[in-house]
Amino acid sequence: MQLSAERTALVLIEFQNDFTTEGGVFHGGVKAVMDSTQMLPNTIELVKQAREAGIQIVHVPIAFTDDYHELTPNPYGILKGVKDAGAFKKGTWGAEIVSDLHPHPEDIVIEGKRGLCGFASTNLDFILRSRGFQNIALAGFLTNCCVESSMRTAYEKGYNVITLTDCCATLSQEEHDNALAKDFPMFSQPMTHQEFLSSVGTEIELAGKAYE
Repeated sequence: MQLSAERTALVLIEFQNDFTTEGGVFHGGVKAVMDSTQMLPNTIELVKQAREAGIQIVHVPIAFTDDYHELTPNPYGILKGVKDAGAFKKGTWGAEIVSDLHPHPEDIVIEGKRGLCGFASTNLDFILRSRGFQNIALAGFLTNCCVESSMRTAYEKGYNVITLTDCCATLSQEEHDNALAKDFPMFSQPMTHQEFLSSVGTEIELAGKAYE
């Protein structure tokens, strides 16, 4: 598979201190899988090379007000866990994007994520379509939650979806491995970050290969 850099966006989901960094609310829960996949060093390398290749970097953080009034008064499941733990509050260190992936001026930072899917409460789809992106590569937290929810929606919306298997993490190795083995292949093309980078070229390069 060959991808045009000009039509490809790298979508980074919730690379925020509450997940990525020692002292973050949920860091202890995801650290084991982060270490096993080396997802943060892999993503730092990925972003650097993606920028050099002309791929658009898109950050999709999640954030809430102090009282979480954006949520239902009686949340359940994962969002109840977020509220009960006091995670991802606007203006706090925990909600900040990790410094190693701090957005550059040319990056796009999506606002309004309040739930699991990166598309549901944001203008992510509008921005991707208005910029002409057809391919989206997904990385981030949690493998079987926000990454998977965004993957499924992107698939339904007709994007060419790539999931970056070594740039994701979740709360257990079992959950991570199951998502990669059972769910990701149904709604995306799973690959490592190096496989993804190797598949990307400029439109001129790809046009040239078509005539070889």
